[in-house]
Amino acid sequence: MTAALAIDVAELTKSFSGRKVVDNFSIQVPRGQVWGFLGPNGSGKTTTIRLLCGLLVPDSGAGTCLGYDIRRESAAIKRNVGYMTQKFSFYEDLSIRENLDFVARVYEMPDRRAAVDQAIERLGLRQRQKQLAGTLSGGWKQRLALAACILHRPQLLLLDEPTAGVDPQARRDFWDEIHQLAAQGLTVLVSTHYMDEAERCDRIVYLAYGTVLARGTVSEVIAGSGLHTWIVTGEDVRGLAAALHGVPGIDQVSVFGVTLHVSGVDEAALERAIAPHRSRAGFAWEKASPSLEDVFIHLMAPFRERMTG
Repeated sequence: MTAALAIDVAELTKSFSGRKVVDNFSIQVPRGQVWGFLGPNGSGKTTTIRLLCGLLVPDSGAGTCLGYDIRRESAAIKRNVGYMTQKFSFYEDLSIRENLDFVARVYEMPDRRAAVDQAIERLGLRQRQKQLAGTLSGGWKQRLALAACILHRPQLLLLDEPTAGVDPQARRDFWDEIHQLAAQGLTVLVSTHYMDEAERCDRIVYLAYGTVLARGTVSEVIAGSGLHTWIVTGEDVRGLAAALHGVPGIDQVSVFGVTLHVSGVDEAALERAIAPHRSRAGFAWEKASPSLEDVFIHLMAPFRERMTG
């Protein structure tokens, strides 16, 4: 573990009831970066996060988090990590301030009043600090949860689908705050289903049923997919999509309003497949880089039966 790495783990494996949930997972995360974990439900994102912060012990594999051994020094890791779970986990019959004060007591913070005041100000909670947590909207609950995560001044934030169920403005405000924290040296790992959020991360890791399918910057993951895409615009893209579905050489067809994404891994076969349709009136064809969503649909194709069955 070097001082420049917040997380350095290798070959982590975890099974439950004979089913492998995390399979040979390795990662090195530099300090001060924001990394995104993506993948379908059941892909192992939450279990991986829990292994990294010492809440679960791996069946095999080893490594460090913030310089602490994930097997032997889990207590030290927990003191230096802020973990935001998928489910709102605060007392709904306590106010924002009372919840934060409780968290400060759990961490035995000697300056807990000042720490609570600072978190309240930072997350814009001052006007609502006396409001009961159970009466907050999704966006304000999210702010409370993030305030609690940073209260004890952690070095690493682990955020498990933190923006699920909140409005677009709350999501944007949340990510602005995350990047401000990262600029101050905090390392962030966040799991998400949103492609636009993935594009806000320094690096992304795509998991499917315990296995890493892709990792790197967004541009690296897209370039490494081997996918070729044509974007078609026109008035009847749905009709065109129906005509293209299942044609040899075309691996996926996706409709986005008046736009159609047509993709395949074999560029020559894709060109032959679309050639009879290129002259159809009312459509404009343009070759383009695949979107992150195109790439992830492509990555999940081998697992499609498992997802539906």
